[in-house]
Amino acid sequence: MRTTIANLKKGEKAIIKDFDVDVIPLKLLEMGCLPGYIVELLQIAPFGDPLFLDINGSHLAIRLETARDIEVELIKSNL
Repeated sequence: MRTTIANLKKGEKAIIKDFDVDVIPLKLLEMGCLPGYIVELLQIAPFGDPLFLDINGSHLAIRLETARDIEVELIKSNL
């Protein structure tokens, strides 16, 4: 099963694996939304859109539609 940022639950962390650069806005790439970087879902807005993220220390909001196009690998917690 393909996991994307849109599949994360609040507080979960994942490593960005892959995305289609033609679909992802250039501004996200400039702000560090790159493969290999860690992303944490901080909050989901009412009605589920946008999603508020921490990507390598930068806080940003992305549309749910965009989040569905960014493939990630979930980081398992040791709890």
